[in-house]
Amino acid sequence: MDDWTPGPAAARGGVVDRVIVVACVMLAVLVVGFVLVVGRLVGQEQSDHPPSVVPVEAAGAAASGVAGSVPGATAARPPAKRIDPTWIARVAAATGIPPRALIAYASAQLAIAAEQPACGIEWNTLAGIGAIESNHGRHGGAVLGDDGLSTPRILGPALDGHGVAAIRDTDRGVWDGDLTWDHAVGPMQFIPDTWRRWGADADGDGTADPDQIDDAALAAGRYLCAVGPMTTSAGWRAAVFAYNHLDAYVDDVAAAANRYAKAVSGS
Repeated sequence: MDDWTPGPAAARGGVVDRVIVVACVMLAVLVVGFVLVVGRLVGQEQSDHPPSVVPVEAAGAAASGVAGSVPGATAARPPAKRIDPTWIARVAAATGIPPRALIAYASAQLAIAAEQPACGIEWNTLAGIGAIESNHGRHGGAVLGDDGLSTPRILGPALDGHGVAAIRDTDRGVWDGDLTWDHAVGPMQFIPDTWRRWGADADGDGTADPDQIDDAALAAGRYLCAVGPMTTSAGWRAAVFAYNHLDAYVDDVAAAANRYAKAVSGS
């Protein structure tokens, strides 16, 4: 994708180590009044693998249109209730994903399902990206707090052209603290210029912050869905590839997302 570069991915090779954002999660709303979050297999033709279906306490958030602190950023109204804590605990135990990160991925799925139901984005792909980009906000020993922020901050290397892409400063150092070169920022490793255009305020605090995992996960999902529906293998792979022009990256995200779906379904 034009907004992203494969340079850091080749140079860093690991969590934080790729400059992108990706996702694929799915929402099913039952007429009886509750929501199901389904993690399905991605990046391959639909199989007969049984999906993991888990109840959620409230329907997804609709976009409120409230701008965040970043020009062009849009906010999403947080769900009226939290995602079922029993589901969070079960999925976290099965997958090893930190509960706080899992809440962000599932909430992003619900919000986008309300905004763009045709996209078909699913929590397990967002989790796949989060795993590759930052180990779910824990890269380098960082701790993901209840506020959705990692301590210390997760910041990629300077994109100065030395083994990575060369991207000169686009944010005057606002997000990465560098007035010369850009750095990928936060748990989903957004480049500042991309965040300027796609930043989201998922937690409703009035600020679109790439370091905050709810904001980053929602922005990632919206960015992915802009490529097109992710309900087929071809569509899913095209969206992920558009975020990082590396087939190996697409394969890595698919492997992680499918691993999570299988872990939750018990196979």
